[in-house]
This record gives sequence, structure tokens and C-alpha cells, in this order.
Amino acid sequence: MTEKPRRTRAPEQDTLWKDMPWSVPVIVAQIPEAGSHVAFAANADQRAALAQLGGLREISEASAEFDLAHGRGGLIHVTGQVRGKVGQTCVVTLEPMESLVVEPVDITFAPAGMVATQAVPHTAGEEEDIPEPPEEIVGGAINLGRLATEMLFLGIDPYPRKADAVFDAPQEEADPDEHPFAALKALKEAAPPSGKKPKRH
Repeated sequence: MTEKPRRTRAPEQDTLWKDMPWSVPVIVAQIPEAGSHVAFAANADQRAALAQLGGLREISEASAEFDLAHGRGGLIHVTGQVRGKVGQTCVVTLEPMESLVVEPVDITFAPAGMVATQAVPHTAGEEEDIPEPPEEIVGGAINLGRLATEMLFLGIDPYPRKADAVFDAPQEEADPDEHPFAALKALKEAAPPSGKKPKRH
């Protein structure tokens, strides 16, 4: 069963999150022991503010679904995905286009005092993937709207192009004197005849 995110907030959270266009805070203490499923979507005003924040022409859709589960020591594991449709400009044709964003989410939140202790030290030269340190639980709550915003922007292609867009490079007449083989030929012509050493002065 899908649960609606709770809107109850501590007084300090109003200050922390009042400027976020898409704010959906969930109080950690109110997350059931068995976990919960949270789904929500941005309204028209929120989408317009998000588009302005991200420098996009528009965001016609933005939604998120998360599963929240308790871990040891007060950790909260959040998995799910963020979906959106964003209006962009094709980098090839410069025509407007719509891009679909589907970004998976798998992240852990920890109380403030545990964030530093959960970080994994990295040794120079190591090639294996280093796990991300947990995000901090702020004011006893997790703002799923902020998480959704970050993941939505992360999934946007910075160089969008239409599927049928073809880039035609301008055709220029090649200068034969600038060809690499021409330079090699010039070097050979400047060299002394084969078998004869240059005279020393």
C-alpha cells in the first residue's frame, strides 16, 4: 500500500527547506519499523520553479517513488526511482525537444554524528568502486523532495540531441601544403641525398 508522505515538520525544518521548490520532508521517527513506500509528484508551480533552477525550458512531469527501510544505528536506506520529462534544446538542430529522465536511487541516510564514521577511506591507486558515504539526516527528517530534485538533475543529459539529428560539419577545401604527407615530403626534400653525410663546418 502506498503511503502519502507525512507533512509534519520540526520548527527548524521550515527554515532549512523553505526555499526548496520541491520539498517533501519525512520524519524519521514516524517511519514504521517495517519501512514505508512513498510516492509523490511535483505540481505545476513546483515544476516551473525546478525548471528555472535547472536552467531548463520546462519540466512537464516530475515524480518519485521511494522505499524507506530502517538499518542499524539509525540508518535509513532509500531506494526507488525519479522520473521526469524536461524541455531542452537539441545541441545539433537547436530545435526544442523533450527528454525523458529515469534515474534509479539507492542511498543511505545517517544521523549527523555517524556520517563521518560511515565514510570509507580511499587509498591512492585503488581502482575498485568506493561506496558513497551516507547523506546526513537533517533535523530528524529526510527531505525526499530535495533528493528527488538532485537525482532528476543528475539524470538530465547536458548535451541533448534528437534521435534523427545529424551534424553536418562544414566542408572546407584541404590545403595540400598543410597535409601531414606534404610536411613529410618537405622534410625529405630538405634532407641531404641518401648516402651522403652533411658537411661539417
